Amino acid sequence: MRRNSMIRIPKQRIVIFLGLIAAFLLFDAAPAPAAIQGITGASPNPVFNLTAKTGFISADDGNHIFVWGFADGDGAHNRGRTQYPGPTLIVNQNDNVTINLTNQLTVPISIIFPGQEGVNAQMVTGTGNLGLLTLEANPGETVRYIFQASEPGTYTYYSGTRSELQVEMGLFGALIVRPAMGANFAYNHADSAFDREYLFVLSEIDHRFHQLVRFGKTNQIDNTAFFPVYWFINGRAGFDTATRDFYPFLPSQPYGSFARMHPLERILVRMIGGGRDLHPFHLHGNHHRTIARDGRLLKGPTDQDLSFLAFTTAVGPGQTFDAIFTWTGENIGWDVYGHMDVDNPPTGNFPGPEDVDVNGNGFFDCADPTPAEAAVEFGGDHCKPFPVAIPDQKDLTFGPFWSGSPFLGASGALPPGEGGFNPTSGFLFMWHSHSEKELTSNNIFPGGMLTFGIVEHPSVPIP
Repeated sequence: MRRNSMIRIPKQRIVIFLGLIAAFLLFDAAPAPAAIQGITGASPNPVFNLTAKTGFISADDGNHIFVWGFADGDGAHNRGRTQYPGPTLIVNQNDNVTINLTNQLTVPISIIFPGQEGVNAQMVTGTGNLGLLTLEANPGETVRYIFQASEPGTYTYYSGTRSELQVEMGLFGALIVRPAMGANFAYNHADSAFDREYLFVLSEIDHRFHQLVRFGKTNQIDNTAFFPVYWFINGRAGFDTATRDFYPFLPSQPYGSFARMHPLERILVRMIGGGRDLHPFHLHGNHHRTIARDGRLLKGPTDQDLSFLAFTTAVGPGQTFDAIFTWTGENIGWDVYGHMDVDNPPTGNFPGPEDVDVNGNGFFDCADPTPAEAAVEFGGDHCKPFPVAIPDQKDLTFGPFWSGSPFLGASGALPPGEGGFNPTSGFLFMWHSHSEKELTSNNIFPGGMLTFGIVEHPSVPIP
């Protein structure tokens, strides 16, 4: 019997979550905005009340894992439930931030804030401990941390008490400091402007450690034997990442990571190494430009541009990266919107009569792109037909996200029972770890550290 054998992911569960993606795209009447979910403090003196407590999270193989987590002590965010990872804290540059941490665990805990200077710690109730890195709260006590968020950027926070265990157990989260330039900038520089933003907190779990902690056998933990078999994005694994924020069946894992965008939009991708392993995070569809690392913009002393293109970012423990991702379709070699010369249509190529006509005039006309299409299409590819003839349906295998057409925003004929998970006819790309083992959950594929990015036709609204 395999050492890490566990319940296999039911095929029905995969189908259910693929269906949920379709429902998310079609019927999201009250969707979460394309912005980071979290607790936004009241500027200029935001106060956050966090409580450390126990709880359980769900892995996509059906396993339930015991965790320690931070919860919103006021109960307004996620109803005060234990969260994995902890609540994302969002403040403005130069805010005077206060975080009150109440300990409901059975061991001393604390929080440290990498990248923040002059953190002042003081006891609110109890005597506390002067730990190795900061002031700690004993069980039942409350400790207060105060600092000025002087530099904008993407940061993490995590326990500074026996971090090798307490971070593994779930005591970590994200801290976002918005710049003085405004909410649509990551830093105080025009190069950091963005249209939408998404957060990806990457972590891993060795569930054997969590079982030992659950049953009071912490003294039996051997860190040299650390061997994670679960990998998460924002606390979720596999297809669970594609469900909406605050999905009711994942009460302790409230944040999704399904990235939606239009062509040419600047997507800010915030990546955080929340665990103790390095994770190579890979974005399909285009390279991304890394503009900041560890909360500092990649600029030289005289504003030299030190940003760089990457197709994979190796996110180390405690590291943060900010990148701009833009999908253009430039030089793809064919017209992604399916326009054609109606006076001399190509033979054997799409679009065909079954395709969606976004103009309502019966065909995709080279001379009549929609204004939205014209604004984002590159002239060099305009009216270029799809370079090959699509084979007969009997000779094809259909993926669940195939719309029936190779053109953005256009659907086509599909066999009965095939497809249907891409109702807006977007281009879907898998965003995932480039370490193959991290695409499993306890040795079961697919699972683990994967999510999706979808490029939508310009006419498709994205809240």
